[in-house]
Amino acid sequence: MNSAFSNLDWGIFFAYFLVLTVTSVLLSRVKVNSTRDYFVGGNTVPMFAAAMSVLATSQSAATFLGGPEYSYGKNLTFIGFYISAFFAVLFVAKVLIPRFYAIKAVTVYELLEKRYGENAKRQAGVMFLVGRLFASGARLYIGALAISMILFLDIKPTHVAISISILMLGALAYAYFGGVKSIIFSDIIQAVTYIGAGIAILIYLYMTINTDFSTIVSTLHADQKLKLLDWSMSGSFSVWALLGGWLLLNIAAYGLDQDMTQRALTCKSTKEAQNSLMMSIYLTIPVAILFLMIGLLLYLFYQHPEISGLTTEVVQKFEGEKITIFMYYILHEMPEGMRGLVTVGAVAAALSSSNSVLGAMSSVAIEDLYKPWKKKRSDVDEMHFVKAGRNAVLFFAVALSLMAMLSFYWQRYTELPLLSFALGVMAFAYTGLLGVFGAAIFTKRGNATTVPLALLGGFMTVLLLQPYVLGDHLGTLLGFKVGFAWQILCGTLIAFGVMMMGKNKSY
Repeated sequence: MNSAFSNLDWGIFFAYFLVLTVTSVLLSRVKVNSTRDYFVGGNTVPMFAAAMSVLATSQSAATFLGGPEYSYGKNLTFIGFYISAFFAVLFVAKVLIPRFYAIKAVTVYELLEKRYGENAKRQAGVMFLVGRLFASGARLYIGALAISMILFLDIKPTHVAISISILMLGALAYAYFGGVKSIIFSDIIQAVTYIGAGIAILIYLYMTINTDFSTIVSTLHADQKLKLLDWSMSGSFSVWALLGGWLLLNIAAYGLDQDMTQRALTCKSTKEAQNSLMMSIYLTIPVAILFLMIGLLLYLFYQHPEISGLTTEVVQKFEGEKITIFMYYILHEMPEGMRGLVTVGAVAAALSSSNSVLGAMSSVAIEDLYKPWKKKRSDVDEMHFVKAGRNAVLFFAVALSLMAMLSFYWQRYTELPLLSFALGVMAFAYTGLLGVFGAAIFTKRGNATTVPLALLGGFMTVLLLQPYVLGDHLGTLLGFKVGFAWQILCGTLIAFGVMMMGKNKSY
């Protein structure tokens, strides 16, 4: 087995996994007597812990590597996405969280049951599970690919499968026994690990460049790398996109996606849940800036040889696979010790999203689908559903692993854009959820018949607007690119319009 790891790197790697092993054993002792304990921690999770978990869940190996890629290739306009997220979180905290706590929700989709009946909750839950299977499976694949490149210096199927297993076994160690409380406290460990790795890399890069701060700023400013606002219609993170589609997407991510919102549902009260969400975004923005700064320093390192003294041509490819500039730097420039640290950071980022999604998918499968069905047919105690929840965690671990391997083979051997579809499919689902929840909260329209039509209508609208379907043709007609933010906005409007066509019925 080839590896670029030194003894020091392996020492850091195994020390991290020793910490994971010890903490997972300790956290598995969390007492679980009911599904409320297993899925929302019995509403006893401290506010700061919930905030750190939301922060960790919002990150992944894709964002760990993708943040530097954006600022390296473009500028700082990506910061606007997190400013948009701030306003979205404010909306979720003020509008949605009080409603969830008023009904003592375990999953966010229970709110729809109060308004449109049990079928609406079930349909929204299924939409979430399908979307999460694709999206989180693809994210798992991206994380495993990065780890395989660093650990094994290749992306052979067996090594990618081993990397997937490392991530999924790490996630299972926390999610299976202790449920969401165990996941939340493990997320704190993962967040501290990858943020620490990011800070160490930033400092090392700054020292490597070996020039004064004013030269760095003036060079970046001259190259237009410090641009914060984009007023164009077609920019990925233009002001208009941030106020429209990206705002809606962030509302859905923080308030309608069980993967994120489950953490806020574990707090003692509405007030603590609101504070946890606000604190999470206060923490997320500096973390985003940290990784964007890494990208800017990588830009100086590779694109300004007069500063870095490096004249090597950068080819962002690895065995035919396009890689980010951060991954290129890790593979080619990272010294002994730092390579182990950054690998641990990537694993931590991937783990924080993997263990969270297992708990979220299990909670929806049991609380929204299995529990109502089982209670109509037999009288069983709460521990039956706790065991079912643990079985669901195992099932989704296998399903996500299979989806990650499917993404690997599909990406390698076909031209079809499965990966971009898989990564975006959860956002496709968001549009229908935004339309349905919008109607439920702000109007008296809609009913059980329009809910599935709205969910499907929003999903299909975004799918049809993809570049590989009709998006490119429509963009040519309009004169600007119909980017992801515009797709989200259009899908949400269609879903909301469908809901408006239905008259209110009592359930």
